[in-house]
Amino acid sequence: MFSKACEYGIRATLYIASKSLDDVRVSLRDIAKEIDSPVAFTAKIMQQVSKSGIVKSMKGPTGGFEIARADLKKIKLASIVDAIDGDSIYRGCGLGLKECDASHPCPVHDQFVAIRDELSHMLNTTSLYEVAAGLKDGTTFLKR
Repeated sequence: MFSKACEYGIRATLYIASKSLDDVRVSLRDIAKEIDSPVAFTAKIMQQVSKSGIVKSMKGPTGGFEIARADLKKIKLASIVDAIDGDSIYRGCGLGLKECDASHPCPVHDQFVAIRDELSHMLNTTSLYEVAAGLKDGTTFLKR
């Protein structure tokens, strides 16, 4: 459903959010290592996420990425998806057809619309804080 860049972007942002709970700034290399992503690819993704204002990027020897603690409850997962993939996930066909809608549906159109609606609801109501808390306390993980 998500592009590979979006998957990595979500994972990277969640990792940064979990570290931000402890006021820890993380480096690009740490992010790439933690999410199993090539550093150069991670850098491109982080540019998009930083440009959108979701994460703050600082340069220099003590630089890295962070999210203000106060913002963790305000930022929803949908913001990350929008910054990287836009809103196409909410409009696309479940089978990847170019022309699929209610008046000319593909075989899975109705079922996929329901899945898209649930996904949209989850992304728009789940905050970075909620997900980062699970990472911090060890009940969820980003890498095995």
